[in-house]
Amino acid sequence: MLVVKNLSFSYQANLVLKNIQLQVTEGTCVALMGPSGCGKSTLLEIIYGLHDVKANLSWKEQPILGPAYHLVPGMPYMKYVSQHFDLMPFITVAENVGKYVSNLDWQYKQKRVLELLQLVHMEEYANVKAKLLSGGQMQRVAIARALAQMPEVILLDEPFSHVDTALKNQLRRNLFAFFKENNITCVIATHDKEDVLPFADEIFILNSGNILQKGTPKEVFYHPITTSVASLFGDVYLVPSLIQEKYNLPEWISSYQLKLSQEGIKATIKKINFHGNFYQYFVDIDGSEFSFFSPEKYGLQEKVRLQLV
Repeated sequence: MLVVKNLSFSYQANLVLKNIQLQVTEGTCVALMGPSGCGKSTLLEIIYGLHDVKANLSWKEQPILGPAYHLVPGMPYMKYVSQHFDLMPFITVAENVGKYVSNLDWQYKQKRVLELLQLVHMEEYANVKAKLLSGGQMQRVAIARALAQMPEVILLDEPFSHVDTALKNQLRRNLFAFFKENNITCVIATHDKEDVLPFADEIFILNSGNILQKGTPKEVFYHPITTSVASLFGDVYLVPSLIQEKYNLPEWISSYQLKLSQEGIKATIKKINFHGNFYQYFVDIDGSEFSFFSPEKYGLQEKVRLQLV
């Protein structure tokens, strides 16, 4: 198990992380979500061992130590894929990955490099120098390189932010399936809900250095405890007091908390956004705008009834 206890960290006078408590079971995937500047990347760096901290950090009950204890910072059983990629620009894609595979068995090395490049859909670029790649291609090579030595723990910082939409979904599925099959523990930092809702076992929401909420994707998605948590997943609406009293609603609701029902709140559709296999409907409820999602087809000015999930 990966354990982080009583972790606070600051850059000079700026307190970045405040009393962080985190436990990750071996072989699971945990997501760190939150806005830019909330401390996600710093937390990954600390877990990897890039900063000296006064806290209890361990993996399988063995302490995680910072650069004061290692000539080369970073724990050997972990790999960290940062947003900087850190590829060697003047050697090829295959050579960047192959640097981390043993030379003792050349046939195995060639096979291993090819498998990893196929995993991230970069096999066609094996002989291309890294400096000639796009940002998304570099990002995929960096992930393949991190997996070359089959780490026990992989730390991913916004790993799909530069990847084309057409490839992103398949890449996510392939990688997270690979982690599960090989019992690789994954901690991913992201602000994109699509990176984690289908794949994470648990989500930790960070804001201003604090963990605001944790839970399964379904728990956090449908039951956010603050508007800042809810806003990570969709639109958030403040509910006027008169509507709160009339329909017994909370002070705020998100667009994902409203669904169609046979009985409930009367609403009139005012605007429709097409999202492919579902629609986002903007509705008027007693003079205030809200929205909900549904695959059902409705028209403008049509009357519907809604209820909270």
